[in-house]
Amino acid sequence: MGQDRHLDRRLTMVRRQIEGRGVRDPQVLGAMRTVPRHRFVSRTLAGDAYKDHPLPIGSGQTISQPYIVALMAEAAAIEPDHRVLEVGTGSGYGAAVLAELGSSVISVERHRKLANSAARVLAELGYDNATVVCADGSQGHPPGAPFDAVVVTAAAPSIPSALIDQLADGGRLVIPVGPASFSQNLTLVRRDGDETTSERFCPVRFVPLVEES
Repeated sequence: MGQDRHLDRRLTMVRRQIEGRGVRDPQVLGAMRTVPRHRFVSRTLAGDAYKDHPLPIGSGQTISQPYIVALMAEAAAIEPDHRVLEVGTGSGYGAAVLAELGSSVISVERHRKLANSAARVLAELGYDNATVVCADGSQGHPPGAPFDAVVVTAAAPSIPSALIDQLADGGRLVIPVGPASFSQNLTLVRRDGDETTSERFCPVRFVPLVEES
């Protein structure tokens, strides 16, 4: 694969932007140090790949700020044997981070162009435990359920019942909740049998979760 000339920038990103803001899970920090974020943006934006902000990826979508990717992964509490669903593949960067943490990742993206591009980059990087599906992510992915963790990278006005239904017992759903025109609340939902509990832990701004008509 050759020398990774972006490694120093990636390590600095993790130290300053992620550890510096309180993310402590060693597996998440290791994943953030490993995944080459510059591979998931255009060559013209590669120089900005490790900066502390989102970047455009086309189709009106963005690659999330590195800190938010790490924060959501930590909240999902993914173990090596977990089955993980990501709603909103985008560039594929988040799926790569999740694939570093879990044994099986299904990532759903409604934009065909983004889905194809993300699948190509993930394959080139050797993430054969991550599968990209082009579909309506608001409905999750019933054929792959139940999931130990669900991570949603778009904002919903309320928590979609379809995603809760696809959580395994003990599973965790991490999702931005709130109106698309304002900031949302990053929300963690835990499932215990037929019961769920939720807590808000961070204000965020995400593109809206679109449900196909």
